[in-house]
Amino acid sequence: MNVTIEDQTDHILVRMGERRLDAAIAGEFKDTVRPHIVADGPDLVLDLSAVEFLDSSGLGAVIALKKALPEGRRMTLCGLTPNVERVFRLTRMDQIFDVAIPNAGDVGR
Repeated sequence: MNVTIEDQTDHILVRMGERRLDAAIAGEFKDTVRPHIVADGPDLVLDLSAVEFLDSSGLGAVIALKKALPEGRRMTLCGLTPNVERVFRLTRMDQIFDVAIPNAGDVGR
């Protein structure tokens, strides 16, 4: 599984490098990221720009990570591809998650 976790100045950046976040890797993804977010610390930015397909298991992993955040810490999603954005919209999770709208200054961040 290709995921990078970087401590930035004001947030932790988790960049998913896989094209699919589905049942085959959702558990591993969640288990890899969770240790980095369960303690107090900066907010989390989850970059899903490489993900072209997200199934219910992948969505469940993202939800589980949000639930694992200590009170007061936020998770922001960025780089949602059209198919992934559609999943969040259809499940109404776009109303639960903060979704960053990219602009030219954010590309490659």
